[in-house]
Amino acid sequence: MAEQSQMSSQPPPPTYEAVTGGSASKPDSHNVEPQQKPPVRQRMKKPPELPIFERQNWLIHLHYIRKEYNTCKALIKERLSESNGQCEYALYVQALILRQEGRIQESLECFQTCSLINAQNPNNLKQVARSLFLLGRHKSAIDVYSEAARLSERDWEISHNQGVCYLYLKDYLKAKECLKQAIQYNKHDLSYVMLAKIYLMEDDLHMAIDVYKRAIESSPENPELLTTLGLLYLQVGQNQRAFEHLGNALTYDPCNVKAILAAGSMMQFHGDYDVALTKYRIAAASVPESASLWNNIGMCFFGKKKLVAAISCLKRAVYLAPFDWKVMYNLGLVHLSMSQYASAFHFLSAAINLKPKMGKLYMLLAVALTHLEDFENARKSYEQAATLDVKDSTMNLNFCIFLYNQGDRKSAAKQFSQFEQKYKKMKESATQDIDPEIIEIANKLGPALQVGESLVWKAESSTKPYPERPGTKRPTDAEAADVSRRMASVPMPPNQDPAEKSMAGGGDKVERTAVAE
Repeated sequence: MAEQSQMSSQPPPPTYEAVTGGSASKPDSHNVEPQQKPPVRQRMKKPPELPIFERQNWLIHLHYIRKEYNTCKALIKERLSESNGQCEYALYVQALILRQEGRIQESLECFQTCSLINAQNPNNLKQVARSLFLLGRHKSAIDVYSEAARLSERDWEISHNQGVCYLYLKDYLKAKECLKQAIQYNKHDLSYVMLAKIYLMEDDLHMAIDVYKRAIESSPENPELLTTLGLLYLQVGQNQRAFEHLGNALTYDPCNVKAILAAGSMMQFHGDYDVALTKYRIAAASVPESASLWNNIGMCFFGKKKLVAAISCLKRAVYLAPFDWKVMYNLGLVHLSMSQYASAFHFLSAAINLKPKMGKLYMLLAVALTHLEDFENARKSYEQAATLDVKDSTMNLNFCIFLYNQGDRKSAAKQFSQFEQKYKKMKESATQDIDPEIIEIANKLGPALQVGESLVWKAESSTKPYPERPGTKRPTDAEAADVSRRMASVPMPPNQDPAEKSMAGGGDKVERTAVAE
């Protein structure tokens, strides 16, 4: 009873007040919302199981990109033994490693196995075609690329590589079609470069320039494209545009050796030897073993009359490139200027063996032989020079001086007449400046030979006016002979664009054949 009285003495349960502000009342059982049960947590689906042969593809890929080839090959061997050679990715990576090791034929066989396992994968066919290309089987590579193109439409890589194969087959028309198609799919720099290379092989400089201009529109900050376009402008004589593009290339890449050599050669061509040497100093820090660089440095010193320094630099260039005829040519020229005729004969003979169709080399060789008192061979060299170079008037003038000194005035007069004809054509075309020394020598030599009634060499040069010498006074034979000796002892400077040398040694950018990997 005590427990019952205690329970009755407890306070009644609390009353509830309506939300509307009414009086407290017991809750209505019809209005109470039932408690929501917590959502049942669904169990995650089990990830799909990879085929047993493909489970370690990620590990193979990891070792391959880290270039851990020994570990990668061991893992591939294990996978292939378990799968009886049916693991596609393992075979694919093994073929890539074999190609990098130079085992192209074995790599081709692995890629062919991959294409048999999965014939619908265009990457397998592209790699088969790539291996065929590396083996020199260009027609077979084109057929495989055509089959891959049916599986992968609008693939720029396939069209590009087909163009490169046609290029090696010398089918330039189809090569250009494929490369243009690749550019339509994807404006890749490599396709532009190869298309421009074909135009250069066809001697169409203007179309090559147009291609590089379009390439720069898509890649305006590519220093290689800017440099090559600048060099092309140099070849067509547009020096201002060339300098602008070379300057832009150096803006984006101040250490671009190719652009530095080209810009320095332009400064060197205009006589700014100190500025050119400053540019070459920057390039020397990057490519100290460049024969082109040391050749240009040597000719800068030659322009500054520092002949010993010039020979030192040119000797280093010869050490780095012993089969470069241009370096031999320059060494022969410098030795002639130093009156070291035996050394000049040595280097000029070596240059002729490397470049037997260049007339100027024979002319300088004849000058060296003249001073070595080998007049018979000197005459033969002059004749060969005049035969090889039918446009250069200095060949005939030097030959005329040699014949005059030998007392053969009849042959000398004939050579002087040929000189007059070439000189007149050169003056009418006005393609290059005329050396005033040529005018001076011809002005004295013509009356001494009693030829040249028109005296075309008396006329003013197309570039600079020269004072006309009195035509009434004929020089004596001794005076003409003295001028002849002076002319023969000081050979004409090479008619060579310095940029040509920098282009030849600045890396293989236009000449390099590239295939998309």
